[in-house]
Amino acid sequence: MTMAETISKAHTVWRGTLPEGSGTVSLDSSGAGALAVSWEARAEGTGTATTPEELLGAAHSACFSMALSNALTSNGTPPEELSTGADVSFSPADGITGVHLYVVGSVPNLSEPDFRTIAERAKKDCPVSRALKGVSIELSASLR
Repeated sequence: MTMAETISKAHTVWRGTLPEGSGTVSLDSSGAGALAVSWEARAEGTGTATTPEELLGAAHSACFSMALSNALTSNGTPPEELSTGADVSFSPADGITGVHLYVVGSVPNLSEPDFRTIAERAKKDCPVSRALKGVSIELSASLR
């Protein structure tokens, strides 16, 4: 069975110059909300607004969790729970320089080495990982 292609929509309204301006990114497809964005938050790491990198990290952690759940289930060892984080590194001079995924799983009847092997495969199969193949993606994987 072939699934239809879906389109996810978001948009941003930006006002002002890059250093002094700010904007709002809206999650249109889900209607989940609108988030403030600013250069200050992006370049200086202030916690006052979200950043493209934070949104990318959210997307990558969700996508990887889905890919890993699917890979574990295909292995006959479905997960009880996966907790995945993504740290996205950004430099104003170089842009996005890397991603560090870290996952802790609760997976009955699976060894830690097998979990790591399956997680590495899921990292490669994750559509967001494939879209980010221009940057280094590191992975830390462990079981509870």
